[in-house]
Amino acid sequence: MLVLDHPALSPSALGFGNLAARNVPQDGVLAVLGTFAPASWVARGLIVAAAAAGAGGAAWLARRARGGGWATAAAMTVVLWNPFVVERLLQGHWSLVIAAWLLPLIAAAGLSGRAWVAWLAMWLAALTPTGGLFALFTGVATARRHRWWTAGVGVVACLPWIIPGLASASSALSTPESVAAFAPRAEGLVGTLGSLLGLGGIWNADAVPASREVGFAVAGVALFAVLLLGVRRCPPVLLVLGLVGLGGAVAAWLLPEALAWAVSTIPGAGLLRDSQKLVMLALPAYAALAGGLRPRWLAGGALVLALLQVPDAPRALQQLTPVEVQVNEELVAFADGRDVLFVDRPALITLADGRVVTDPYAKALSMVESGALTVDGVLVDPPSERWVAAQEAWAWRDMDTLEELGVGVIVDDDGRVVGTDAQRRVAPLGVALLGLWLLIPVGVLVLRLAGRGGRRGARPRPAGRRAGGPRGRQGGKQSGKSAGKRDARPAASPRKRTGKDAAED
Repeated sequence: MLVLDHPALSPSALGFGNLAARNVPQDGVLAVLGTFAPASWVARGLIVAAAAAGAGGAAWLARRARGGGWATAAAMTVVLWNPFVVERLLQGHWSLVIAAWLLPLIAAAGLSGRAWVAWLAMWLAALTPTGGLFALFTGVATARRHRWWTAGVGVVACLPWIIPGLASASSALSTPESVAAFAPRAEGLVGTLGSLLGLGGIWNADAVPASREVGFAVAGVALFAVLLLGVRRCPPVLLVLGLVGLGGAVAAWLLPEALAWAVSTIPGAGLLRDSQKLVMLALPAYAALAGGLRPRWLAGGALVLALLQVPDAPRALQQLTPVEVQVNEELVAFADGRDVLFVDRPALITLADGRVVTDPYAKALSMVESGALTVDGVLVDPPSERWVAAQEAWAWRDMDTLEELGVGVIVDDDGRVVGTDAQRRVAPLGVALLGLWLLIPVGVLVLRLAGRGGRRGARPRPAGRRAGGPRGRQGGKQSGKSAGKRDARPAASPRKRTGKDAAED
C-alpha cells in the first residue's frame, strides 16, 4: 500500500495516462484532497469511516432479520474480520476493502427503502472501478424503489474510469496469461473451493496471513456451513448476489479458458481477471445469514468461527505501519507537471525493511509508466507502447521523438536529468469527470430534498373506528357495550413485506 501525503494530479491520476484507469478516481481524489491535508491521513479516515459503515450495515441487516445481540455481533464480525479484508489490505487494495465494507450498507439501505443512504455508499465504493461496479450491481438488485435513479447514480459514479476506458479500448484489454497469474489459490487444508467459501484465496501467497496456511482456513468452511442455518431469514436477493459472487469466482477457477478469452477480447473485462474479488458480493448475504441465526449459542459460535478464520490478523496487518519514502522534491519541482521518463527503473521497489511497494514517483509526478508486470517469472502485462518508444528514443538520444511523445524530462540510470521542450499534458475531460464525481453527494442531497431518495411519509392509521362511522350508520344505533368493543379493537398492522413482495419493488 502506497499513499503519499501530497500526490500529483497527473493525467494518469485522472485515467488518461498510458495505462488502464485501474486507480480512478482514487488517485485523483487523493491528489485533490492532498492539497488540503496529507492524503495518507485522508486514506486512513476513509478506511475507518468505511469500517464503521460496514458494521452499521451488518447490524441493520441483522435487525431486519430480527437478530438478537449475539446474532448482530456475529454479523458485524463476519463483515469486518474476514480473510478477504485482511488479504486485500496486505495486497494494498485499501479502496477495494472500503467498497467491500460498504456493500452490506448498500444492501440494507436498499431493502429498507433508504435510497439516499445507498447512493452515498455507492459513491464512496466507486473510488475503485471494481468497487463501483459491484456497488452498482448491489444497489440496483436491492433497491425497493427508485431503481432507475439508483442505476443512474451508480453509472455516473463509474464514469471517471468508463470514459477513459472507452477512449483507449486497447489499454483496457488484458493478456490471457494474466488469468492464470491472478487465479484463486488454495489455502491450508481446504483447497481452492474451501478458500473461496471462507472469503479467502487471493492469488498472491505473500498477502496471506500465516494462520491461513496451517489449518485455520477450516474455520471459514465451518462458518459457511453454520451460516446456511439462517437461510430462511435472509432476503432472497442477497442469496442471489452471494451465489453470483461465489459462483463467479468458482467458475473462473474451473473455466480459465473462458475468462482468458473475455479479458483479451472485451474491453474492461480485465477487471475480473483477479476473479477472487467476486466473493465480496457475498458479504451482504453472509451478514444477513449471521444476523438470522437462532439460538444465541449458534450465533456465538459463528462469531468465534469468524475470528478463528484469521486469528493473527492484527499481527499480519502490522506490515501496514507507515514508513518514510524518499522522493526528490527538486526533481518534482523541475518537472513541474511535465511527463518524466525514468530509464531502466523498475515499477516496484524494495524498501530497506524488505517490503515491496509501487515506485513512489508514479504518484509524486506525471511519470511515463511501463506497466509491465511479471508474476512467477511469467510476463502478465507487457510494457506500454509509449514507454517502449520513449526508451528506444533515449537510447538513440533522439530528443525530437521524445518531444513528440510528450516526454518533458528524462532521468537517466546514472541520475542525470535532461529536459526537452515538451510541455505538460493536460486532461480537461479527466478533471471534469473528477469534478462530477466529487459533486455526486450534492446531487444526492438535492434528490433527497426532492423526495426521491427515501420513504414517503405514510398516512397514520386510526386506532379504531368511531361509533358513528359507516358501519354504525349501516347497522343503526349501537349499544355502548358494542361500541366500546369496536373502539378497543387494535388497528390493523401493515402487511409484512417478505419474499416475493419485497423483491418486486
